[in-house]
Amino acid sequence: MATQIRAEHELHRRRLSRNVGLGVALVLFVALVFGLTIAKVGTDPTDDLGVPGTEASQ
Repeated sequence: MATQIRAEHELHRRRLSRNVGLGVALVLFVALVFGLTIAKVGTDPTDDLGVPGTEASQ
């Protein structure tokens, strides 16, 4: 007895599009956190611009 190959159900298409959307949102969030981390780690520790309570010398 051969099994019949059925077409993809509409529920599967909706689930796939929801998963793709969630995956894109997750990748964007990870990229944002990575970018903020690089910006924070990449700051110059001798620069007084990021230290509160200190006046920038000119």
